[in-house]
Amino acid sequence: MNTRKNKVTPKVLSLSILTVSILAGLGVTAQAAEDGSSDANVLEEVMVTARKREETLQEVPFSISATTERQLQERGIMTLEDVSRTVAGFSVQNLGPGQSQIAIRGASAGQIVRDQPGVKEEVGVYLDESVISLSLFTPDIDLYDMNRVEVLRGPQGTLFGSGSLSGTVRYITNQPDPSQNNSGFEFSASTIDGGGTGGGGKGFLNAPVGDSAALRITAYYEKTGGWIDAHQPDGSLREDINSGDRYGARVAFAFAPSDNLTITPRLVYQKVEVDGWNRQDAFNILGNTWTTTRPQVKIGKNQQYSQFKDPFTDEFTLLDLNISWDFGNNMTLTSVTSYTDREILAVRDATALTASITGGSIGFGPDVYTLDAPLSDATNVSGWTQELRVAGGDDRLTWVAGVFYSSFDRDYSQGLLVPGFEDLTGIPTEGAFVAPKDGLFWSDLRYNFDQLAFFGEVTFSVTDTFDLTGGLRYYDFDETRIQTFDGIFAAPGTTTGDTTASGWAPRIIADWEVSDTVTANAQISKGFRLGGINDPLNVPLCTASDLVTFGGNDQWDDEVLWNYEAGIKSVVMDGRGTFNVAVFYQDIKDLQATVTAGSCSSRVVFNVPKAHSTGIELEFAVQQTEQFDWAITASYIKAELDSTVTSTAPDGTVSVVGGIESGNRLATVPEFQAAVAATYVWPMSNAWEGYVNGIVQYIGDRYTQLGDQASGFGTVDLQVYGANSLGGPLTQDTFTFNPLLPSYTIANTRIGMRNDQWDVSIYVNNLTNEYALLALDQERGTNARVGYLVNQPRTYGITARVRF
Repeated sequence: MNTRKNKVTPKVLSLSILTVSILAGLGVTAQAAEDGSSDANVLEEVMVTARKREETLQEVPFSISATTERQLQERGIMTLEDVSRTVAGFSVQNLGPGQSQIAIRGASAGQIVRDQPGVKEEVGVYLDESVISLSLFTPDIDLYDMNRVEVLRGPQGTLFGSGSLSGTVRYITNQPDPSQNNSGFEFSASTIDGGGTGGGGKGFLNAPVGDSAALRITAYYEKTGGWIDAHQPDGSLREDINSGDRYGARVAFAFAPSDNLTITPRLVYQKVEVDGWNRQDAFNILGNTWTTTRPQVKIGKNQQYSQFKDPFTDEFTLLDLNISWDFGNNMTLTSVTSYTDREILAVRDATALTASITGGSIGFGPDVYTLDAPLSDATNVSGWTQELRVAGGDDRLTWVAGVFYSSFDRDYSQGLLVPGFEDLTGIPTEGAFVAPKDGLFWSDLRYNFDQLAFFGEVTFSVTDTFDLTGGLRYYDFDETRIQTFDGIFAAPGTTTGDTTASGWAPRIIADWEVSDTVTANAQISKGFRLGGINDPLNVPLCTASDLVTFGGNDQWDDEVLWNYEAGIKSVVMDGRGTFNVAVFYQDIKDLQATVTAGSCSSRVVFNVPKAHSTGIELEFAVQQTEQFDWAITASYIKAELDSTVTSTAPDGTVSVVGGIESGNRLATVPEFQAAVAATYVWPMSNAWEGYVNGIVQYIGDRYTQLGDQASGFGTVDLQVYGANSLGGPLTQDTFTFNPLLPSYTIANTRIGMRNDQWDVSIYVNNLTNEYALLALDQERGTNARVGYLVNQPRTYGITARVRF
């Protein structure tokens, strides 16, 4: 609180590295001695900017985690998915290379798919002050030279706006520092059990330019090994098809023309190239063991069937300019201008999908339905944002107020080009709009998103031990859309549409210092996710019943979430440990549920009138001795639908749409997740110390989409095409699978030695070689293919870091 002092002085003088990282999420970390050893470690507070102003993490009166740079390094955290496994209430579902679904506190409507460019994200993601979140394609920024990763749990609509329905993730980079002339490098190598090899090099340079300016350059290259093998039509096996590369740079220059003015322009560039998908097939209409007239294919663990490569590329460029002007009298003006450009291309083997139509539904022979059918998904996003805010205050009152504007163009195109189809079938394929010869499906979708918002938040110290905070955001949003579809699989034509929304997002927080070591807080806040416009169904592919079930749903409304929470933050065990706990209830109105439209090979968003999420989060860490510490984070979340959405057939039959039934779980998030960590350090010489740490992470079971809970889902009718069944007559009638993704436990360990300049370690990730199903992957409502995205097997590696 504004008038409080730090009254707790922890008595522990030695804190090993892993507790450094865990305690960072609880508001404290370790500060090493100047010689780099941990023998003189003392606790210090972690500074964060979760409320648009600098304060200690323990002072923030709501649930927040901050993963520090030392934690990222010592635990070998490489991706945001790695971060999520050790942060309570935070989950990242792997949906393939460069694609992930972020959820906080169970507020999730299920998997967002590439061909849904109008769907907005549920969690806002920022790189420092710049918005970088993009539904499904939020860039997974390399974490080298990252100061911390903040996870703000609960709606952050007041200060961070749309996209922060259930929380906000903030990458905070190390800034140029005129007082430091230093550099560092990191080298790594790894090998995957049963897979390929990887490695890379990274480095940073911080160079002062005079007394009031500095340049900071961070660059990196990383090669990732593959572990998925692909069966080919000729019987051969392509190995390690999902290897890839990630490389990029961040260049920032900070200069201060005067004592009260700082200007920081920056360029961020990153490119990801992956050769294939981390998918294991469970059923593939073209490769299976029940065919009698085609070569049988037995697909094993970490294997799939494909006819050609499925490359993915993601090129991300960010230009931003941060200007800070200190007026004096505790008042600062901040301007943040950013320009973003993204170019994403996902090419996938859609031969199974196409075969289910050309061979199954239409009845062409194998010379047609086995033609290579690459489906290209191209997403191009460009736009800019501008935020202007003023912050100030004194010992009793602090405040921030500002305006935010953004304008983005998002162009999405999809093309299914099947060379030779027209010549073999005699069916004209060149469309009247955009489809070329042999283009069976073609789309061109152009969106423009404009948003204007005004926001403010005030914190008032009622007494020396009690604060009240009130915040409010007004938003006005406009979306326009032009969609063109063409090809024999589509409903050809061009449609236009627009949607608008405006409203208020308030927040009220009470924060009470119960004692010198305990604070309690309570909050009521509103989060929102903007609505949108559904794509038309692929009518030529739809069955009559699917047209009735999924048709007539042209757009969806805004989603609104009200969050009610209470928490306690405390220092315990005479300063040797920390304990934080939060309980919450979230009431969700008009949940935006993504539904796979069965045979139509389309996705449609339905509004679910009511849903809720309730749960508890806890974080505990203790320094047991000067050389040994341990910590635990855990969350339990019960997230369910409270409404049922139905459709009525022409004969009066009423059916539940896509698993949207009261009592069903919200998708993509586990009910229970936990992480336990421990570290032991020992002196080796005057300059060196050794360390060993281990982390065990548990993720509970979960569903990928709401529709995975629909009655009968999990059974594939192999005879659905009758006499046209591919490879028939078939030796079985059905194929069954479990859509509930089972729980899994991942254990990582690392042993190393370090001094004030060097840190060398060896590690084993996924020590027990756990086989985890991360997401369900399906084609044409499971009629063409069923598979799972899977985790990386046991991996051995070595890392060396040096600082100058």
